[in-house]
Amino acid sequence: MKPFQLIPEPDNKIPMENYMKNNFIFLGVKSPSRKEQSKDLIKQSRYMTSKERFILVKDLYSKTEREYQYIAIDICQVNASKMNYDELIAYLPLIEEKAWWDSVDAWRKVFGDYIKKHPDEKEKVFELFFKHSNFWMRRISIILQLTEKEKTDKTMLTKEILFDLETDEFFIQKAIGWSLRQYSKVNPKWVKSFVIEHNLSALAEREALKQIRKGEVVI
Repeated sequence: MKPFQLIPEPDNKIPMENYMKNNFIFLGVKSPSRKEQSKDLIKQSRYMTSKERFILVKDLYSKTEREYQYIAIDICQVNASKMNYDELIAYLPLIEEKAWWDSVDAWRKVFGDYIKKHPDEKEKVFELFFKHSNFWMRRISIILQLTEKEKTDKTMLTKEILFDLETDEFFIQKAIGWSLRQYSKVNPKWVKSFVIEHNLSALAEREALKQIRKGEVVI
């Protein structure tokens, strides 16, 4: 297969790098253009063997420019529902490479889609990230169930939040608030009680109660 190359869009390069605190080099290819340029590659990935797909994803992830990591994760996401557990966990080491909120949150979607397809394996997937030494991995355990709505496992959510309750890391505290805010859309009474009963950080509490305080959910 011919090596995939994005067409740079230099006018966007500096603003995109600044937005990501200059942690990564960008080509300046924004999401709509990236998806358009990579659509044929992503379509091809659906017909690859798991080994071929893994090699492609690793190759893309190794490239310097940030957009290639996004495409690698896009490929995993569109194929997540057809993966088995062993295929899924083969990608775990990549999450810790070049980790930042943008890639970590995108990887969360991959694992989130997997547990939707395999709900009986949710706890097993959760345990991959729970108590991990890398806080970026623990961020995934906190936000793993973001789109689970009524199917959210409250015990699992509580376990991870309490583990990181006093972790002095912005991206962890933000994730705690985010996960609770999402769940407040379907169970605001439980979320409000949880906040009252536990000493959340100011950031986590503010995020958790955002929908409730705006009156966008009814208790």
